[in-house]
Amino acid sequence: MKKSIIIDTNLIFSALLSNASQIREVLLDDAFTFYAPNFIIAEIFKHQRKMLKLTKLDEVEFFTYFNAIIENVKFIPLDFISTPSRQQAYDLCHEIDLKDIPFVALSIELKMPLWTGDNKLKRGLLAKGFNNFYPNT
Repeated sequence: MKKSIIIDTNLIFSALLSNASQIREVLLDDAFTFYAPNFIIAEIFKHQRKMLKLTKLDEVEFFTYFNAIIENVKFIPLDFISTPSRQQAYDLCHEIDLKDIPFVALSIELKMPLWTGDNKLKRGLLAKGFNNFYPNT
């Protein structure tokens, strides 16, 4: 059975930027299904030129990895997330970073662990009692 995980934008960026990324290996692993709010597609395209400059990949390699990664991510419209889940996420995140609310809300809504590389977010959520992370902390 596949493991389902909510993933945030910074992990996709990391997977694209790092030439031998362990994150990329996990994102391409068929043992997992990843979920993310659908707005991150726009975020990735917004920063694609900058990422392309930072990576050691040529453009074809970059977009090959990008395509492979997003094929393993199920993008969820923000409208799918219920008001109670959004409110709970707001209560958890508003003092940490408002941009992380959709990821936390999706984790709450789908009852799936959140995988983030944002240590400030993780510490802040742990301090408020949220501990549904991948990998387990």
